[in-house]
Amino acid sequence: MPAIYRTPETDLEDTGVVTEIHDLRDSLAMMLRTPRRWTSGMRRTTQARAIQGSNTIEGYTVTDQDALAAVDDEPPMTADERTWSEILGYRRMMTYVLRMAPEDGFTVDSQTLRSLHFMLLEHDLAVDPGRFRPGSIYVRDEAADATVYEGPPADDVPALVDELVYSLRTDGADTLVDAAMAHLNLVMIHPFKDGNGRMARALQTLVLAQDHVLEPTFSSIEEWLGNNTDDYYRVLAATGQGSWSPQNSADLWIKFSLRAHHMQAQTLRRRFDEAEGIWSALDEIVARSGLNERTADALFDAVRGLRVVRPTYVKQSGVEEQTASRDLRALVRAGLLEAHGQTRGRYYTAAGELQDLGRQIRADRPALVDPYPWLIGELRRLSG
Repeated sequence: MPAIYRTPETDLEDTGVVTEIHDLRDSLAMMLRTPRRWTSGMRRTTQARAIQGSNTIEGYTVTDQDALAAVDDEPPMTADERTWSEILGYRRMMTYVLRMAPEDGFTVDSQTLRSLHFMLLEHDLAVDPGRFRPGSIYVRDEAADATVYEGPPADDVPALVDELVYSLRTDGADTLVDAAMAHLNLVMIHPFKDGNGRMARALQTLVLAQDHVLEPTFSSIEEWLGNNTDDYYRVLAATGQGSWSPQNSADLWIKFSLRAHHMQAQTLRRRFDEAEGIWSALDEIVARSGLNERTADALFDAVRGLRVVRPTYVKQSGVEEQTASRDLRALVRAGLLEAHGQTRGRYYTAAGELQDLGRQIRADRPALVDPYPWLIGELRRLSG
């Protein structure tokens, strides 16, 4: 019986999907190599969506604005203290992954994983951050009042983790497949008292970051998983079948992960294309309205449905707070932004022509193409 889940043989359908994903990733990487005005804004919101997605899977409600506040190092607007601690822990861990994993010579071993876990959960010493669990672990479905998964015995965890990190250095499959298998094995080993799902998703991003093809921020599929949580749980249930069972096939899991990469890459390509169109329209709007060119940064956020707040605009534009306040008032007078709330908690949203532009972009948005149109139906059938 294998000690950890083994990489399944990919079929012709998988090979075609992998090729398409690489073509999409190469296209994204090429766009990012040429400096564009929207690059920093897209990087910021992509990281925020990953934070939001991975924490939402764990039951923490993270609003768009709080996820952006975490990236911008600003205080939250709505999150309670516990949720905010979880968000900041995840941001801290992922900042390390995104910055350090692409470095030459970076290696993953058992201590690396334990250190990442400590970064994630150092705010909650009750769950022993940085230490492997000392006993059994069960995953519960609280809604059904049932245990849905039991991890391997605690005594086996150190050896299983060692085999997992060894496989990262020796497996010779495509990086997309290797990263998916790292995710699967870590979440199935469930080596920690808490945070196993977030650790597994971070490990997948870490492995992808080391291929040096696409900027790590844009390699993550955590946003997609967060938006498709039920199907994510279904494929894990179909693969694990209730307990540590590394003899089971990981075929459905690989297809699900490749599908997520394909759909996320399509989503990013669509956003990049939209960003080009938005900036062209904003140049015209700003010039026609007699506004300062720097205000386009605030309008870029607003047209994409984000709230604009003064502290973030100060950082984006590099102006003094008084100048930022004048700029935002000018955008309100021009009918492009609408102010909400009092001075301390004031934020701005798209209005008038800007709001119309946002609606038009969403209306013209092309549908995504499902590379495995049969897969989700099969997972739902298996789940009963």
